Amino acid sequence: MNITFIGGGNMASALINGLLQQGYLAKQLHVVEINAENREKIKDTFGVSALADLESGVIDTDVIVLSVKPQHLHDLTQQLSPFLKHQLIISIVAGICVGDIERWLEGYFRIVRAMPNTPSSIQCGMTGLYAAANVNEEDRKIAESILTAVGLTLWVENEDMLHAVTAISGSGPAYVFYFIESLQKAAIDLGLSPEKARQLSLQTFVGASKLASLSDKDTAVLRAQVTSKGGTTEQAIRTMEQENVQEKILMAVHSAAQRSCQISDEYSNL
Repeated sequence: MNITFIGGGNMASALINGLLQQGYLAKQLHVVEINAENREKIKDTFGVSALADLESGVIDTDVIVLSVKPQHLHDLTQQLSPFLKHQLIISIVAGICVGDIERWLEGYFRIVRAMPNTPSSIQCGMTGLYAAANVNEEDRKIAESILTAVGLTLWVENEDMLHAVTAISGSGPAYVFYFIESLQKAAIDLGLSPEKARQLSLQTFVGASKLASLSDKDTAVLRAQVTSKGGTTEQAIRTMEQENVQEKILMAVHSAAQRSCQISDEYSNL
């Protein structure tokens, strides 16, 4: 199976790297990238073909992965439409719905939409997937096999749920970094060096995340097990509850989901 990426940015690079590690051959992977410097970087890094010409890149391919910026997708679809025959299209473009892509491609319907996140660059990603009812099971399996090269996947049956995926896993790494950043700052305030503050904060988060992922217990139960009555953890949790930290987190995530909806609405008018 030949796969062509249109756009050679960070997420395309992550997928190419993951696919190569999964056993794909470099000759099966192709990139269409208009920036000459980026093309050379992709060739040097992965040994795959990188072209400037759209037709040459997609005419004999089986799967096309759309990985351009959202503001460029409408124009790209106008150029791509004449060359579509049998190819499966996977869009990793944020915020643009399958129905709009299908409309821009003049009714072409073999489209799967994917929402990966930045940990995909180290094969620890989380990707939400959506396909309309007229996409067959084989195409769904192909899309899933490509995205699992960079981590775990989950399907949503309602495309609107990708707004939730965007708000949780798409934007989620930034929330995690924000919390780690805060832990580091607190550690420095308490007298630790920046290096030790970083080590403590990162390993605590890595260890707690791994413990949660390997446990069959709910995270609320795991938290309670750490929170001894009258202890230091209880004091910290009590302070967070008094300041409504959880409520503010919920508000932040809901606002991210609302913004995802707004972005989709903006592009649906094109």
